[in-house]
Amino acid sequence: MPDDKTKKIPQDAKRISLTDKDEVCYWCDKFHCTEKQLRNAVRRVGDSAADVEKEIQRISRNRGMHP
Repeated sequence: MPDDKTKKIPQDAKRISLTDKDEVCYWCDKFHCTEKQLRNAVRRVGDSAADVEKEIQRISRNRGMHP
């Protein structure tokens, strides 16, 4: 089955860009979070995708949720 061409994959999969709406949607889907959660995580830990993922997981665990 061919890849979904409608989903825009970030050019740099190691960094999160909050300026491109398609990338924001991609990262929110990937991390199972809201845009607000994504933006807050980037504000706290920077734009490293690995660091943001860890931060979102940490917050989810603290709230008793699993992403």
